[in-house]
Amino acid sequence: MTPEIQVQSSPISTRSAATMPETLHETSLPKQSTNIKKHQKASNKLGLLPLVFLIYFEVSGGPFGSEQTVQAGGPLLAILGFVLFPFVWSIPEALITAELATALPGNGGFVLWADRAFGSFSGSLMGSWKFLSGAINSAAYPALCADYVARAIPSISSGAPRVATVTATTVLLSFLNYTGLSVVGYTAMALCAASLFPFFVLAATALPKLRLRRWGKIAKDRDWRLFFNTLFWNLNFWDNASTLAGEIDNPQRTFPRALLAAGLLTSVAYLMPLLAGTGALDVPYSEWDSGFYADVAGMITGHWLKYWVEVGAVLSAIGLYEAQLSSSAFQLLGMADLGFLPKFFSLRSKWFSTPWVGILTSSFISLGISFLSLEDIISSANFLYSLGMLLEIASFLWLRRKEPRLKRPFHVPLRMPGLIFMCLVPSGFLIYVMALASWKVFVISGGLTLFGSALYFFMELCKSRGFLKFSTQGEKVGEVEEEEGKSNEA
Repeated sequence: MTPEIQVQSSPISTRSAATMPETLHETSLPKQSTNIKKHQKASNKLGLLPLVFLIYFEVSGGPFGSEQTVQAGGPLLAILGFVLFPFVWSIPEALITAELATALPGNGGFVLWADRAFGSFSGSLMGSWKFLSGAINSAAYPALCADYVARAIPSISSGAPRVATVTATTVLLSFLNYTGLSVVGYTAMALCAASLFPFFVLAATALPKLRLRRWGKIAKDRDWRLFFNTLFWNLNFWDNASTLAGEIDNPQRTFPRALLAAGLLTSVAYLMPLLAGTGALDVPYSEWDSGFYADVAGMITGHWLKYWVEVGAVLSAIGLYEAQLSSSAFQLLGMADLGFLPKFFSLRSKWFSTPWVGILTSSFISLGISFLSLEDIISSANFLYSLGMLLEIASFLWLRRKEPRLKRPFHVPLRMPGLIFMCLVPSGFLIYVMALASWKVFVISGGLTLFGSALYFFMELCKSRGFLKFSTQGEKVGEVEEEEGKSNEA
């Protein structure tokens, strides 16, 4: 897209919205210029099926990387974790996402919600936390891909060959993301089918070898930090797809349905190989490390399935990276449309209409982080994500109280006491996960939080001095609607 076309899919600024009559909150999404409408008609909007698989890869992408729950707690705790955790965490997060994403659809996603609830500083800090957690999270996937490939080609397990493999993987996958969101969505569908099919074969061949008593065992030396961090990492990020809401066809109808379908698919993807592997094998729990599902397939079925699972892991890592990169890149575009970042970040490719500046920024950060250990990556991403989720939950509750008449196409059917109870357990778990973090994660997360806070004030300085160009269309819309509100009152 040419630089003069700016997609404005964000609601008006909080400062303007706060002064408007409450009845206007129901229709306070920004008006779009004729050029923008033409662009949106010409572009390919995401439909239900591609969105389902994008959400699936935002959250899960298959069972790869979940093996450490068995190592940390044994089969029983691992199974209970993937059965119970969705009810105390995933479902509440998905419900919050569905309500807010349909009420305030736009590429800013959770940034819009925090800005609307608490003001621009909160919106900016939310954007920093979520973007950095997403960039850190996506860094795990090229590394995980390299780990699986190294099982077949040991020479790339360390040193310069590993660095070259991770770098080449990141560059190639980032270019694929550049080719368009629709391409990424349909690619995700194919990657899901190819990566999950070997686990259906594994489950079928494991049936004669299952012993129910094996599912009831618990590890003697339990590592709760590893257990909960791994569980949390494999079942969070349900709200990440909200940053793509401006690219979705009929988001008010499509988004809730896609969340439900992706949730069911995710549960099957985790429980099927977990039940098969732990029920059919007696192996030391210490062997259940990242990549062990390939060995499980080899021991139960044969080496041919082991190699198939390894290929599936590589395909899954591709889908995970693509989905995460898409949400991060469009988040930066949404923040630029809101005026939190310079207008430069809202530039789109002329050929594919993708936010190429956001893609490059996210890719470089992910590449730099990808050479850390997987456990450090997971812990840091979880901590920053937890901070953002606590703010997101607070925004959800406050908007219910502050703007009860805001039009919510999907509405969580609970009153305020019920909503508080629904959010209480996830909030407690978020605090618990943060408390388990090591000193290294505290230092990293604290430093990045200070960076995010300083970034907001630096951007405000740049606006006031005119150092950089920022989008002001959202503020102008707010001023227009405020004047309309005053006229209606008169």
